[in-house]
Amino acid sequence: MGNYFQTVVDLDATHADARTLADSGLDWLVREGIVRAELTDCVLGAPSGHPPGPSWAKAVGQEDWEPSDGLRIETSRTVFNCGQGEPMFAVCPHCAGRADFYTDRLEEIEGAWEPFGEAISDWSDTGSAAVACPHCRRPGDLTAWTWSDDYFAFGYLGFEFWDWPDFGPGFIEGLSRALGGHRTVLMEGKL
Repeated sequence: MGNYFQTVVDLDATHADARTLADSGLDWLVREGIVRAELTDCVLGAPSGHPPGPSWAKAVGQEDWEPSDGLRIETSRTVFNCGQGEPMFAVCPHCAGRADFYTDRLEEIEGAWEPFGEAISDWSDTGSAAVACPHCRRPGDLTAWTWSDDYFAFGYLGFEFWDWPDFGPGFIEGLSRALGGHRTVLMEGKL
């Protein structure tokens, strides 16, 4: 069992505009009837969130079941992740080489994760970090690396929906438009 979440992360939002963009995104979600404007106790791990609205089904691919929880909006520098598990590898933004963290037998590769873990901690503290690729040796901005199963995203704005059916592509596109056409990524996970 457990709780599932889907987070739409705005990859272009900055610290300075995250709150304004969050308001734009929330306004669109409320206008569409996807969530309600009022705050209630409907989000795991947060004091309040926005409960599902009367037209929540417009957001999902299939109405398999009704959402049981709501929306939490994060507007600070955040390392968004997929919850349980670990990424298996990261891909260099320069050479597309894979930095593997585990062998094919799922044994941890000693020392492979440390530079990434340190960079994630640095980015969380400062908003800036780079990791040198183990293949081409060039440092790459941490936010430009890609991760197995899209495990991480780094940003200042995320719309975190708890226990909703899978979103449809039209919903993600609509929310992106409400955010000024910003690039977004959908992260899915479980706690």
